[in-house]
Amino acid sequence: MKKISDHISYKEATFSNTAKRLKITNKPKEEHIENMELLAEKVFEPLRDWVGHPIKVNSFYRSEKLNKRIGGALSSAHISGQAIDITSLGGKTNLEMFHYIKDNLDFDQLIWEFGEEPIWLHVSYKPKNRKQVLVTKRKGKYYVWTECKGCK
Repeated sequence: MKKISDHISYKEATFSNTAKRLKITNKPKEEHIENMELLAEKVFEPLRDWVGHPIKVNSFYRSEKLNKRIGGALSSAHISGQAIDITSLGGKTNLEMFHYIKDNLDFDQLIWEFGEEPIWLHVSYKPKNRKQVLVTKRKGKYYVWTECKGCK
């Protein structure tokens, strides 16, 4: 079975209930797989080592068609395989993972997704990382991303 990294299978990295239900192809190109492998190497695997337990991959690669169907941002880094959404499955919380990533790893964007504590984390990795730390909030029917105050 093809793997993106030690702890992420190709199937896990490309799986989507929405794609399955709507019969949308969600197959990355070689350049997307290279981006996914780099993100896994630089962010996911070091985080997984620190956490010491499995981390759920909510969303990794998304085809443009899938991204559009789920209402993803037009410029979403998921489309290029440069973003992953994750949730803790064990002893470390999403909040602890958030702070570990922010304080110890290189990333382009780290987004605290909703809640008093993050419901999940969005992390992207690109060749030139901005180390941008954001929080997502809902404003009416829209989402807004703002700098995460108090997260520094």
